[in-house]
Amino acid sequence: MAAKRPARQPDQRTAVGQAGQTAGTRAGQTAGTRAGQTAGTRAGRTARERARAELTSEIKAEARRQLAAGGAQQLSLRAVARELGMVSSAVYRYFPSRDDLLTALIIDAYDALGEAAEAAAGRLRQTAVRARWTAACHAVRDWAKAHPHEYALIYGSPVPGYQAPQETIGPAGRVPAVIGGTLAAARLPEAAGSEPLPGLLAEQARVVAAAIAPGVPGPVAARALIAWTQLFGMISFELFGQLVGSADPSDDFFGYAVQQMADFVGLPR
Repeated sequence: MAAKRPARQPDQRTAVGQAGQTAGTRAGQTAGTRAGQTAGTRAGRTARERARAELTSEIKAEARRQLAAGGAQQLSLRAVARELGMVSSAVYRYFPSRDDLLTALIIDAYDALGEAAEAAAGRLRQTAVRARWTAACHAVRDWAKAHPHEYALIYGSPVPGYQAPQETIGPAGRVPAVIGGTLAAARLPEAAGSEPLPGLLAEQARVVAAAIAPGVPGPVAARALIAWTQLFGMISFELFGQLVGSADPSDDFFGYAVQQMADFVGLPR
């Protein structure tokens, strides 16, 4: 949503605009649909396919260990191969470059974060929208605290020289889609954010609303943008040590802020 995003991430205005249908479609998948891969289907895979899937998983797991140890800038396919007891040429058959491996890790992180938010909101589908908002926000924070290095990969400092490809856009839009779905379900009137929007922001809010919350008034969508950036700003401050000496530990601060954001957006109590 910001005017400029880190080099390794797609521009967020583009991400939200293009990811609305993609993320919404993913979020709409039922557990039954996800479970459609039956044991028979899995058994039908060839031994080579199973071996490739297992080794791909091992490569990514080792790459995540390297992220935790030295950050994305230190990620090396040769080092991954060495730790797995493989020749580097074998790893290149799975990931032709470091950037390809980074992309896979970024997509996995966005998907895992999105799944956490979707699951939290989905469990409360029949309850008040404010409870779903609260659950989704806390799920995002819980995931980030449990996976700080993966969070840093997608919301931390940019990786020099890395440019995120289009396939990261859909996964990046999953959390905004959860937020948008909550607002759409609330059916908030424009009075909830009635102050006229200035200049370009009015068009930006219209695009965002159309992508992730069809029917939501532009001023409400603009407030949702503010809340979204505040959500991740608070989490980043907490994870990267910016709240030490002020709001640390941050449980009460975060819980209070989530409710204030809900009020700001216009969600009923």
